[in-house]
Amino acid sequence: MDPYGLRAAPGHPPGPIMDANQRLSYPQIARGGRFDAAVFGTSTARLLDPNALDEAFGARFANLAVNAATPDEQIRLAELFIVHHAVRAVLFGLDGTWCSADPPARTANAFPDWLYADGAPWGVLRQVNLRAVAVAAQAGLAWAGLAQPRIRRDGYAVFTPPEDRYDPERARAHIRAGAADPAAAIDPVDAPIPALGRLDHLLDRVPADAVKLLVFMPVHAAAQGAPGTAAGRREAACKSRVAAIGAGHGATVVDFRFPSPLTNRDANYWDALHYRLPVAARIVADLKAAVATGADDPGGTYRVLAHP
Repeated sequence: MDPYGLRAAPGHPPGPIMDANQRLSYPQIARGGRFDAAVFGTSTARLLDPNALDEAFGARFANLAVNAATPDEQIRLAELFIVHHAVRAVLFGLDGTWCSADPPARTANAFPDWLYADGAPWGVLRQVNLRAVAVAAQAGLAWAGLAQPRIRRDGYAVFTPPEDRYDPERARAHIRAGAADPAAAIDPVDAPIPALGRLDHLLDRVPADAVKLLVFMPVHAAAQGAPGTAAGRREAACKSRVAAIGAGHGATVVDFRFPSPLTNRDANYWDALHYRLPVAARIVADLKAAVATGADDPGGTYRVLAHP
């Protein structure tokens, strides 16, 4: 049943995605399928629907954004995708961890390095465990039409609650709970940003004529570094570095991470980090406009920091 898609390749699409741990499931999407474009990031980019991105940019997208993924985890997944596909577009959804002077390499979630290695050596033997057997059985049921995959084969899944269950008061409480702590320790404005150096090198491997999007995602204004504060100055320095990297690679750099009609409105969010489905559709439309025009949004929702 090949639960983690070790046979996946451009001519061999991934099987049913049955393990909800994206760090285990997404390498097979990065290896296989007829994709030529991908989204990388954290949960703030997960709701960008590949079908909408396909229509906007004329490519075949997979969404490989992983909940709470570190920059290292995102880069490892992107490297795997670039090796196995003729890339026409990449989209990096950038969050605060990209701006850290010392970002963590891993989280508490299992990250099996062997799944990301070229050819996944000895992968069959490594899959001999109870979890893999259970996932293989679920994949068999999915092939037989007796179970539904947990995640679409292009990596997309709606992880937020159904829209008809949206509770404005509860959302407002979650937003306030997730607000940035003004007393939290902040990296000095001139501290190094090592993850961006790795992103710079990674973009060297993306074809020159590919669409390259570096996007600061629209977390709620309460979760951002306020302008004029130490956190705000650090974010501004990070954005300036990303703009320079983007300009050097012919990328479009789009900034949604600032107080705006989108990020100031509580009704757009489930909590301080996660916007609602209609917002995701709007982001795709805004990105299409940003690439096409290279201009800031007249309504003040986004700014274009770099454009080919």
